[in-house]
Amino acid sequence: MAIHDHQPSFRGGAFLWGGFGLGLLLLAALLTHGFGLLGGNGKSAAEPELVVRQGDKLLVPEGSALRARLSVMPVSLQPVSPKLLLPAVVESDPVRTAAVLTPLSGRLIALRVGLGDRVVRGQVLAVIDSPDLAQAYNDNDKAADASRLTEKNLGRQEAQNKLGVASDRDLDQAKSDYAQAIAEYTRTQARLKVLGASLETKPAARVLTVTAPVSGSVTALSVAPGNMINDPTQPLMTIADLSTIWVTALVPEKDIAAVSKNQDAQVTVAAYPDQVRQGKVLFVSDVIDPDSRRGKIRIALANADYALKPNMFATATLAGSERSLIVLPSSALLMNNDRTSVFVATAPWTFERRVVEAQLEEGSSVAIRSGLHPGEQVLVTGGILLND
Repeated sequence: MAIHDHQPSFRGGAFLWGGFGLGLLLLAALLTHGFGLLGGNGKSAAEPELVVRQGDKLLVPEGSALRARLSVMPVSLQPVSPKLLLPAVVESDPVRTAAVLTPLSGRLIALRVGLGDRVVRGQVLAVIDSPDLAQAYNDNDKAADASRLTEKNLGRQEAQNKLGVASDRDLDQAKSDYAQAIAEYTRTQARLKVLGASLETKPAARVLTVTAPVSGSVTALSVAPGNMINDPTQPLMTIADLSTIWVTALVPEKDIAAVSKNQDAQVTVAAYPDQVRQGKVLFVSDVIDPDSRRGKIRIALANADYALKPNMFATATLAGSERSLIVLPSSALLMNNDRTSVFVATAPWTFERRVVEAQLEEGSSVAIRSGLHPGEQVLVTGGILLND
């Protein structure tokens, strides 16, 4: 019984091991032969490649599924009006901007305006108690008194000379004294006028009044009541007439030749994106900024409503003269390593990449400055499928 029981167990084990070995053989056969039915890329050996590279060219072979998704068109020259979109900033017109200076030092006893206030020419801005002004008034009073005294003395000398009491020398001296006194009085009056001081002011009210040299807005203020003003060359405030402003735009060096004085320009600002303001180029800089490699142009705009404010960012659009350029759908352009390129058909279903330079974009079309020639076939749909 022991032998009888052992034999069936042995035969079953041999069967089990024999089945496992057969499975290994089948797996090896599949790995060797079965998987060979598919290419290394998982495609059927009978399925054609989508794209075949031939040096610098790409061939879309017959039967490729890509052919149905690609389309080409011949390119031709079309009349276009180039437009430059330039970054810009709003600035006050320097000719309409005035720094308010005081002619004398002293203590600011009253400030009649604040930052941002609008003023008119001749309006009182500040009042200053100035020792130098007091000295100017004293000099004027002395000169006035001296002129009156010498005038009386001249009259007496003339009367006495007629009677033969006074000599001609005394008369000539009286005339000289009077002429010098009048000259000094004229000088002191002119001095007061330059300082903006009134000639008829009573001594108790003799203070320096600073008035607005131009009409406009107070755009900068550097003093406060009670301050001592020791340097008359430092401005108290700045007034800018913003009824007409400048828009300064920066033109890339490569586009400098496309701008000129009196050229039409359109300006928009972020605060009013729907408002397009019309202007003309008044100034084209003769130098290029060495850091940004851009040149400055300035456009003057009317600003009666004060909507445009200095330091606003703006965009200036300049229209150039009409030119003939190749125009492509924007779908034809591809970005590759920071360069713009297209696929040009050099033979049926054979393409090569070509770097181009775009001039401007209008809606769904792009004008090409260089890189293509009229009559060439360009891939306009499906280029992204070849873009590797």
